[in-house]
Amino acid sequence: MAAKPSPAEKFSQPMPASYEAAVQELEQLVARMESGQMPLADMLLSYQRGAFLLSHCRDQLQAVEAQIQVLEAGSLKNWSGSAE
Repeated sequence: MAAKPSPAEKFSQPMPASYEAAVQELEQLVARMESGQMPLADMLLSYQRGAFLLSHCRDQLQAVEAQIQVLEAGSLKNWSGSAE
């Protein structure tokens, strides 16, 4: 039988493969935490992982925004949500 991973091993999970994978993992973490069925130690690790994933997603969104500003010569256009 494999030994239960230590708290440090649980938190040293790999980076998410993509923004979408990070959002999905974050949503799953939140759902498990909201269920109220997690032991306190697991709740803390999940919170730490969630904070890491949130930061990762924000960083990726900021990078994309910066790329858009470069592509549009520094002036962002308002997005209406519909194809023109």
